[in-house]
Amino acid sequence: MARYGSVIEVHADKVEEYKRLHAAVWPEVARMIRECHIRNYSIYLRRLDEGRCYLFSYFEYLGDDLAADMAKMAADPTTQRWWECCKPCQIPLASRGEGEWWASMEEVFHQD
Repeated sequence: MARYGSVIEVHADKVEEYKRLHAAVWPEVARMIRECHIRNYSIYLRRLDEGRCYLFSYFEYLGDDLAADMAKMAADPTTQRWWECCKPCQIPLASRGEGEWWASMEEVFHQD
């Protein structure tokens, strides 16, 4: 099992919309996440001191080919529509890696 964290900014005026969307995630989207061997997927929100809002996501990957599973998810038409609903709420970090929407984070500590 591998753990992944990522971060993205969220428009301050879109926080409530983003929370509303995720309070009722489409069942097909949730099913695709599981089909792609992702478990314990969580998204956290934090408004930092300067007032900007950020989302932190965490998930555990149980598969053996993350790239293939992420490609499968990205090719799913329902997931694509879901992302189109979510993307207007988000501001990708300028420092993200090439091809990333959410910026990957480095794990610096873990305790079971």
